[in-house]
Amino acid sequence: MSNLVAELNSLDFSVYIGGPLQAAVQAQNAASMAQVNFIQSVGFEEGSSSTAPKQLRYVDFNYKKSVPNPDYNGSNDKFLEKEVEIKVPFLTMLSIPSIRIEEMTIDFNAKLTSTETKSVSSEFNVSAELGINYKIVNFKASASYKRTSVTGSNVEKTYNLGVRVRAVNDELPAGLDRILTMLEDSIASVNE
Repeated sequence: MSNLVAELNSLDFSVYIGGPLQAAVQAQNAASMAQVNFIQSVGFEEGSSSTAPKQLRYVDFNYKKSVPNPDYNGSNDKFLEKEVEIKVPFLTMLSIPSIRIEEMTIDFNAKLTSTETKSVSSEFNVSAELGINYKIVNFKASASYKRTSVTGSNVEKTYNLGVRVRAVNDELPAGLDRILTMLEDSIASVNE
């Protein structure tokens, strides 16, 4: 019978278990870099020169707003229309991608089936001849025996690898959350 323990020990578990874990780490790293690239490309624009720092990208809005008339005396309009301009940092208006792998399950199953075969076959042949020819007697006899023996073993290997990954939209890192809060405080409303 073949040695199933040796067969099992020959498996490279660093590939079967470590491979998916390494892929998850690389995916997490790629997600973090995608967040950095998103902030840099969407939230900032190039400075006026190649040596100037990048400038925060703003979205400007203009709209009309009704405000109480401070000079209202009953004979004039109670509300006045004012033009208002708002400057909003672009990053505060977007969902910043922040994906985190929360859980990863690796199911590895190895099924080794060993079968041993043995077959024996035997053949026995006998032949005889008797010939009588006037005073001469001829007798011939022959016998043959053949035995065949076949022994073998067969190991069937089946491997199953299942990987389940659960990713969630993570909360923003504390530092990025503070920066976005500061940016929200910088939203300016200008009355004209």
